[in-house]
Formats: sequence, C-alpha cells, structure tokens
Amino acid sequence: MAEAHAAVAFSFSVTQEGLNVHISHDALKGVYLSGIRSWRKRFVRFLNRFASGVFPAKFWSLGLLTLILLSGALLGYDVTCGFNAKIHDAFFTSQSFLTWMCSYTITCTLIWLAGVLLIRYLLKLLLSYHGFMFEPHGKISMSTKLWAVCTKILGGSNPQLYSYQASLPRLPVPAIKDTINRYLRSVRPLLCDADYDQMVKLSDEFSVTMASRLQRYLVLKSWWATNYVSDWWEQYVYLAGRGPIMVNSNYYGMDLLYHQPTSKQTSRAASFVHALFAFRSTLDKENIKPIKVNGVVPLCSAQYERIFNTCRLPGVDNDTLHHWMDARHIAVLHQGRWFKVMCYKNGQLLGPKELEEVFETILNNKSAPSPGEENLAALTAGDRIPWAQARNQHFSNGVNKKSLHAIEKSAFVVVLDDEEHNLSEEDCTGLSNYGRSLLHGNCNNRWFDKSFNIVFFANGRLGLNAEHSWADAPIMSHVVEQALGFEYMHLSYDSDGKVSGVATVRPVPPQRLAWSISDECQEVINTSLALARNLADDVHLNVRAFKHFGKGLVKTFKMSPDAFIQAALQLAHLRDKGHFALTYEASMTRLFREGRTETVRSCTSEMVAFARSMEDPNSTDEERHTLLRKAADFHVSQYKEAMIGKGVDRHLFCLYVVSKYLKLESPFLQKVLSEVWELSTSQTPTDQSNYLKVIQNDFFSAGGGFGPVADDGYGVSYIICHENLIMFHISSKSSSSETNSDRFGDNIERAMLDMKDLCEKMKGKAKR
Repeated sequence: MAEAHAAVAFSFSVTQEGLNVHISHDALKGVYLSGIRSWRKRFVRFLNRFASGVFPAKFWSLGLLTLILLSGALLGYDVTCGFNAKIHDAFFTSQSFLTWMCSYTITCTLIWLAGVLLIRYLLKLLLSYHGFMFEPHGKISMSTKLWAVCTKILGGSNPQLYSYQASLPRLPVPAIKDTINRYLRSVRPLLCDADYDQMVKLSDEFSVTMASRLQRYLVLKSWWATNYVSDWWEQYVYLAGRGPIMVNSNYYGMDLLYHQPTSKQTSRAASFVHALFAFRSTLDKENIKPIKVNGVVPLCSAQYERIFNTCRLPGVDNDTLHHWMDARHIAVLHQGRWFKVMCYKNGQLLGPKELEEVFETILNNKSAPSPGEENLAALTAGDRIPWAQARNQHFSNGVNKKSLHAIEKSAFVVVLDDEEHNLSEEDCTGLSNYGRSLLHGNCNNRWFDKSFNIVFFANGRLGLNAEHSWADAPIMSHVVEQALGFEYMHLSYDSDGKVSGVATVRPVPPQRLAWSISDECQEVINTSLALARNLADDVHLNVRAFKHFGKGLVKTFKMSPDAFIQAALQLAHLRDKGHFALTYEASMTRLFREGRTETVRSCTSEMVAFARSMEDPNSTDEERHTLLRKAADFHVSQYKEAMIGKGVDRHLFCLYVVSKYLKLESPFLQKVLSEVWELSTSQTPTDQSNYLKVIQNDFFSAGGGFGPVADDGYGVSYIICHENLIMFHISSKSSSSETNSDRFGDNIERAMLDMKDLCEKMKGKAKR
C-alpha cells in the first residue's frame, strides 16, 4: 500500500483527543510542482502558437518597425503616409502625447500584421509551385532556382515544428475528367477488352449524370475544410471498420539491425523510455525542425500532435480517437499483469537509472494476474462491437474504469515480453518470428488501441506495434529514429549491460492496476481472444534481408530505387501467380496542410510490358531495358503526381462519400471502391532525423511491416537501409492456396537479380 499512501496529500483520523490531520509535505510538493509544470507547458504552448501564427516574422521585428516609425515622426517625417492620422482620428479625440503614442502603437501593429499576412500569402503561393519535382535530375531551370531562393528567403530562419502550417497550401480537388482518365489508364492492363469497355461505359454514365454535382460539393468542402480528404479518410477508412485492427490495420517496426547496446531487458527499457519522453518534451516545446523536401519545401507536421497520450476508443457504430494534453505515466504489461508507472517526480523526468529500478521491481513482482486480467488486452484484438459493448457495460465505473483510464491515458504502453528475438540479416526465420511477435504477439499481450506499444524482449531487443488511424508510418518511424538516436548518442551502459550512472531520486514504486472482471466479461474476452488467434495463426510472414545490392548500384543505372523495386515486384508477382494484380503503393500528400497519403497504382501498362518481356524468350535485352526504363520513368512521374494531389483513389473515395450523403447510387464508384488490392506495398523512409550523417554505419533499422490486405494477396513493406541492403517484409494468409510469402520472397530476389544483370549488361554495352 506504500504507493497508495504516497499519492495522498493529507489524511485525517478521529480520536478521543479530537481530529488529527496528517499532511504529507512531499505529496503537497509534488502536487505543487505538477501544477507549475502544467501551467508552464500551457504558457509555452501559447507562445509557440503565437510565434507560429506570425511566422516567418519575429517578435523583435514589431519593435524595430515601431522604433523606425516613431523615429521618423520625431524627426518630422510621417512614414505612415497619413495612416497614423486616420487611426488617431478614428480612436481618439484629444491631441495629447499619450493618445499620440497609443495611435502610433496601433498603427505599427496593424502595419506589422499586414506585412505578416502578405509574406505568408506570398509564401503560400511559392509553396503551391511543384514544377521543381518534374525537372530532370541535375538540370534545374533558372525559374526554379529563383523560386527556391525566394522560398528560402520568405521561409524565414529557425522554424519550429508547426511554423509553416498556416503557409501550406490546401490539397486541390482534381478535375473529374483527369481523375477518370487516370483511373481508366490504371486498370487497362488488368482488364480484358470487354471488361474495360464496360468500365468506360460506367465512367461515361457517371460523368454525364452525377459527377458534376458531387464535384461541386467536394470543391465547396475544399474551400471550407483544411483538407478535403483527411477527416473522411480517418473516419471511414480507419475508425468505421468493425473488424479487428490487429493485423488488419496496425503495423509494426523493428530495432536497429546492427546495433544492440545491451542484452538487459530492464536497462534497455529504461533508456528507451527515457529517450521517448525526452523526445516528447522537445515535441511539446515544438523545438523540432520541420522536414523539408530538398531542404526547401516543408512537409505538414499535423500528424505529430497525437503521437503521445492518444488512444483509440471503441464504439458500437464507429470508434473515436482521444488525445490527452499530458500524461506523466506509462502503462506497463508484464506476464498478464498491468502496472502504472509514474515517469516524473516533483515535476522532473526520471533518469534511465531510476526507470531501470522501476522495471526491475516489476520483473521481481511474482504476483499472479487477477481473474480476467491476463487476457484483457485481447478485447482490443477482436471485433470492435463486442469490445465497445463490453467497455460500456463492464468498464464504465468503479475500479475497472479507473484502471482502464490509466492504460488509455498513458503516454504509451510498454510491454516487457518474456520472449527472446535476435536480428540477423542471415536468419530469415528469426526475423520472421520477430516480426510476427510485433505484429500480433500472443493476441493478449499488446494493447492494440494505444497509439503505440513499445515491446522490450528478454534479451534487450525492442520493437513497436502502432495503431494506424492517428498517423501514418513515416511519423512513427521518425519518432523511433529520434529515440534510437538519443539512446545511441547520449545514453550508455556499463560492462554488465546496466544503465550507467547512479540514481539521483527515489522513484515512485509501480502501481499494480486493480480489476474486477465478471464471468460475463471474461466470456467476451475469451471470444475475442479466440477470434484474434485464428486471425494471427493465418498470417504467413517472411522477413528477409536482400544483401546482393542496394540503392547505390541502382543509382548507377540512373534509375529510381523505388521504381526499380516496384518493377521487380510486378515481375515477381507474374512469376508467382501467373498474372498481374491491382497494386497499391502508398505515397504522401504532406506537401499540403493536413495531408496524409495517396495511392500510386503501380501496375501500369508500362510495368506489364516490361515484366512480360522478361518472360518472353523472343525479347532482346535492348527491348527489355528500354521497357524497364520507360516503366520506371512513368512510375516516378505517377508517384510525383500523387504527391501533388493528382492521384486517383482519394478523389474517387471522397466523391463516393458525398454520393452516400446525398443518397445517390453510382455503379461506377461502387465498382471502383470494391476493387481488391491483391498487392499492397509501402516503402519505409529512412534517416528522417539525419542521424546517419553523424553515426554512419551502425544506425540502420530493419524496417517494419503490416498484415495482408486481401485474402489471396500479398502485403510488401520494404526499407532501403543503405547502399547494399534492402529489407523486405512480406505477408500473406496461410489459408490461401494462391499465396506463399516464402515463395514470393524468393521470386522478388530472383526478379531483382535478373533486373540487375540486365542493367549491368546494358551499362557495359553502353561503355563499349
């Protein structure tokens, strides 16, 4: 009960002598410091919001402008050209010195604000230019150079994370005709002539009947809302799904491939948790530089707002995302038991040494889980409706409500896992088992609703499982990069693998969360667990290291590494299943405010022509190489068009949503939205934190992956680690007779090698 008493500031008792009041000065001090920290955080947030609101102007520029105008007035020059006189006449009647100063203060402020708005408007116009993306590499036009110089000048210096948000342009709504033409072009290689003609007919009917009406509503929304896609995408694609989010929506990420700082579980957990909170502190202060394309164009940072203290809450009709402004604790799961761990004491973040002591206390705690507690997390792994109903019925009051709130409000969830996993580029089976553990675990040892779970294995390795609705994978990848980099550069371990240093404060002991779970609730938990384990058992995951070459060699072919890999995936799919499939590649639209993703339909006519030529013995190497280059160039162009809002799927999706609001039925939109992505792909970005420039060879993540999207399809995530390594994460369903992740991985390797041989052969001929 020590932890319970430590949380009480005062208590009293009634005796024969009267009322005795016992005051805990340490607890009162903790409450006081907590309040100070909270108000300081609010004040910093207010200042940052104001600074971002006037960026790229600085506060001191207002003072400088005031000094110039006042100096001019004292010297007899009206620098305001009569504007100050009009302000004075409008607000004041007397001609005193005080009213004169007040009028000049108002005049200076208005002129300064007008200048701020003008600069921001000009910056928004400059950021709306995307022609630089389509210019040949190394051949930048003079107009683009001039644009880059102007953008850098107006972009200001030392921006904070959200400084550019108000200057980012809105995502434009493409023309209906352009979107339909892009769609028809994307499905042409996948449809026979009869099916294609039928699709053309449906699109023509849609164009002449309701397309214009739906488009008008969408354009109106684009004027009114910050982004015409993102809120509907979050609501209907992620939060409206009633099936399990485990495997189907959540994704996982792995540890550094070549670097394991310690084999001590509690020590690694302590250092990494401290690093995450250090990053959160920097994030709260917004002292993170926004990521820029080519060092010029900033990306939207809106998704960073809900990294921490965020949880998905189940609902009967649809889920909701709840974000708390602050949380000073984490929820820890170990051997089916939940603990609440305070990570601050007296307003100060605990150091790694103190956190190490807390985690060791948890590992040394041999108490058994309370009835229903061991499998409690399975509720988040099953169907959403039973979980929502159970939450309303069994967790809406009493001790269950309090304990559940501690998990949901926590900064994030930490899992101290009993398994051991090693990362070795030589061990495909070990990597695959490691990936499966992160993707679904035992289905009862991850809180899948939390924004992210950090899993620490018994041998000191770590990984994460992240919920998808609040942000996309590049954001979580950036967070992990920052934490790993902080750990690598600023934290250390002694010869025994323990955290270096000594504890400076005594941490608050971990609090065991209490539960009172009824038999009825346990039945719901067991049902969810059974469903989740059936889903997990059906996952066939193959994680492999492609070590034959990386981006370095591909670049010598003067080809995009991503386009090269996408071409290999098409060739591998043809060899694997004997046909081509509708292919999804995730692109981003963060060049626009609150942008998230867009789909690149990678299975193009050009890709199909190249893949077929590789299987055609009558094709020459010259023809194959020409087709490959043509396919890669078109893929790059298509990818860039998706980045600037000229994709297909988000526009058609929003038109479909509008049609549902208007209760209109469109056979064309229904057909499009019912298509199955048999091949779903995504590239994980690397070095968003620029740690590679400092750390060099060791700082390479093994990437991460996701579950299969279609019953008879593949999910492929890949990360181009460095010049000579590409990691592939390939998922499918074991129950499908058409797919096999191991086989597909072999086909990808063979396709990559065949393409490399082709390019090297043609490169050699060109030299001769």
